Amino acid sequence: MSDVLSDEVGEIGQDDGEEDVMTPAELIAKLEEETNLQRVKKGDMKASVHRMEIDRIRFVLSSYLRSRLQKIEKFFPHVLEKEKSRALGDPSFLSPEEFAFAKEYFANTETFLKAVALKHMPPNLQSVDMQKAVPEPYLDSFVFLRVKERQDNVLVEPESDEQKEYVVDLEEGSQHLMRYRTIAPLVSNGAVQLI
Repeated sequence: MSDVLSDEVGEIGQDDGEEDVMTPAELIAKLEEETNLQRVKKGDMKASVHRMEIDRIRFVLSSYLRSRLQKIEKFFPHVLEKEKSRALGDPSFLSPEEFAFAKEYFANTETFLKAVALKHMPPNLQSVDMQKAVPEPYLDSFVFLRVKERQDNVLVEPESDEQKEYVVDLEEGSQHLMRYRTIAPLVSNGAVQLI
């Protein structure tokens, strides 16, 4: 392809042993700030291809963020409880903006329920436990994953009446379909990646 685009890809995709974690907004800003695009002539095909690629990345990131916000809205009390119960040194499951959104969504939902329905109920029913009112995430659903670090003796199915424990070894780079509950600790420590 063009040397302008390959230079730019080289700058963005540098692999110097460190992974820079960028938010989706920072990634879009970095792509748009690239000076290589300014060196290309106005009617050049390279510029339009580059613009289409930036638009594609923006679409994918917007879709990803929309999906995260939908999950936060669907399970907001459980998401907030999990965030509050994490240990002090553990990484956050939510970005600061997502955490603020979840807290605001919780407060607005509670205010709405009190204003519209709960004030008309008998005094002993004028409170609601959001943990019980909102369904919990279904952790036994199956997810696709890619193994980043070899894992030995991963318990896939707990022991039941009809079968014994089922244990597998996960090879680095392999892909699997498993229940989320069984690999959740591996996802949180970065040994496997959901795909």
